[in-house]
Amino acid sequence: MILYAATIFLSAFLLFQVQPLIAKIILPWFGGSAAVWAAALLFFQLSLLAGYAYAHALIKFTKARTQLLIHGTLLLISCALLPILPNVSWKPTAIGDPTLRILELLAATIGLPYFLLSSTSPLLQAWYVRRTGSSVPYRLFSLSNFGSFLALLSFPFLVEPNIASRQQAYYWSAAFVVFAALCLITAWVSREESVQPAAEPAAAAIPEKSAERPTALQLLLWVSLAACASTLLVSITNHMSQNVAPIPLLWVVPLAIYLLTFILAFESDRIYQRWIFLPWVAPALGWMAYALYAGEGNFHIKYSIPIFCAGLFICCMLCHGELALRKPAPQYLTLFYLMVSVGGAIGGIFVAIIAPRVFNSYLELPIGLVACGVLTVIVLFNVEIPRLGPNPVRFALAIAVGLLAGYLVRKEVADRQGYHLFARNFYGELRIRDDDVGQEYALRNLLHGTINHGSQRLNPDHRYEVNSYYAPSSGIGRTMQAKQGLGPVRYGVVGMGAGVMTGYCRAGDYVRVYEINPLVKSLSDRGEFTFFSHCAGDIQVLMGDARLTMEAQQPPNYDVLVVDAFSSDAIPVHLLTKEVMKLYFTLLKPDGVLAVHISNRYLDLAPVCARGAEFVGKKATVVADDASDNTFANSTTWVLITSQDNNVFQNPSFEGANMYPATAATTFRGWTDDYSSILPILSLN
Repeated sequence: MILYAATIFLSAFLLFQVQPLIAKIILPWFGGSAAVWAAALLFFQLSLLAGYAYAHALIKFTKARTQLLIHGTLLLISCALLPILPNVSWKPTAIGDPTLRILELLAATIGLPYFLLSSTSPLLQAWYVRRTGSSVPYRLFSLSNFGSFLALLSFPFLVEPNIASRQQAYYWSAAFVVFAALCLITAWVSREESVQPAAEPAAAAIPEKSAERPTALQLLLWVSLAACASTLLVSITNHMSQNVAPIPLLWVVPLAIYLLTFILAFESDRIYQRWIFLPWVAPALGWMAYALYAGEGNFHIKYSIPIFCAGLFICCMLCHGELALRKPAPQYLTLFYLMVSVGGAIGGIFVAIIAPRVFNSYLELPIGLVACGVLTVIVLFNVEIPRLGPNPVRFALAIAVGLLAGYLVRKEVADRQGYHLFARNFYGELRIRDDDVGQEYALRNLLHGTINHGSQRLNPDHRYEVNSYYAPSSGIGRTMQAKQGLGPVRYGVVGMGAGVMTGYCRAGDYVRVYEINPLVKSLSDRGEFTFFSHCAGDIQVLMGDARLTMEAQQPPNYDVLVVDAFSSDAIPVHLLTKEVMKLYFTLLKPDGVLAVHISNRYLDLAPVCARGAEFVGKKATVVADDASDNTFANSTTWVLITSQDNNVFQNPSFEGANMYPATAATTFRGWTDDYSSILPILSLN
């Protein structure tokens, strides 16, 4: 038993340790958006499905010694493919949705090792049953999930802060070799059929009904329960990541909760009690529905994250608890795991593949909430619930689900009022809203997720006045005035938004805009915002991830380089590391200014910029503007990074500005491509 347990535990630990590791490595290559994790999670779910299908087929169709030969050969091949470092040739070269390329990259980099790790738990449990003649070892499944749970918790708090990503990949690869050796030993030990009449006693130890072959309806129920939990996992993770940052910390918390429910549900039949968890389902769905739309989607994270984490726990506990209560006899063990993995893959496909292409807004989470309620009514329809009584509970729950669906539909309809455009793709959701139409102060706003990404006045007399985060009183506004007072300006803008920064463009100016999202550019092309088309200078949009584009271009000698590439309110970490700071200053003139927009609800990015400036021998100055004297300006915080002797701040345009040096605590560790943590700069006030 110890050998089986150790091998399963190590496989599960490696299985979930590699997920945030490899996703973090490739995140900068694909724009640093939350959708990269959704695509990666889809790959992991599909690989898990393939691993479970392989284990099921191996047990069902081959003999013990053949299983040893096949699995042993694959383990040796996988070791030859190590280490698990993605080749830079996988960096995207085309514009558009990179989902398929992400899946291909992951398959080429970690495909076979991950596939074999995925197959380990069901395969070794089947071997254990065959060799010992014991009953179903579902506690090994619980142990597997416990190993996964430890891996996830250790990554953001122990591994990521202390070990560089490249070193992590080598350590993981070495640990995989140890796993392969253990698995080969286990396969060798399990090569003979049990001398005991294994199948008969195992089946006899289980009630006759549970030993019957699962019906089609049972299979469908297994898939549905797993799919519901998976849908909620991925959609809630997306929701949590959109307005902070797509980072391992916010990836692993929901996934750890998801696994914890597996552990509790399969550890003992005494843990999941319907009379305990069922009464909490309706409140949990209601809390999440409220938090989803409260404050027009801007519900503070110190409330929303606990609500969604608690809601995810209750809903997944219900789904996985019902799965555990319906687990089959030993001979159908691999089929059971296969159906669970099919459901997980369906949930991932729905959120990562179908939803961005079918919906023009984030509807998968509301759908997941309603589906959970409906599924709860279905699975409990003919079940007696101790201590809660019979039918009234079910009828009350059915009514509550109807009310929930009505509430979500009403809020979604209300949320769309006033918007004349909704669009969505891999990079997120865009909305356009016109305010005060027909009046002097009419304004067209672009929203990415829940955050305004630029505005343009509709009054023809004021249409090309620069406003919002880029107004003349802002840090970037003062910088542009200072530089334009000296003649034609060469400037670059990372993040197009509504194109407001191109409102500074004059005849003779040279402007390059870096934009990764084709939808954003299409808004200007179709005339929704006209700053860009109004520019009289040499202007061009360079499509693709800004960092990759910059690495490939000749230094354009910019006077000003503007970094304003938020996705909703989430920061693209790879555009604020020490390494990219060095890249920025190869594109700037010696007296050039790097202007970084750091206005943010939850993160104080000034220390990040301060450490980045120190790394390249520059100084960082914060320019804060409360926009109190401009109706069409937003309060902003910009960090201007310049050479130590740059005299731009002596220009009259900076008179009266609220300026101070950007600083960082001595204990604050600057961000690099291998390290980034939001915990030291997170503010929940």
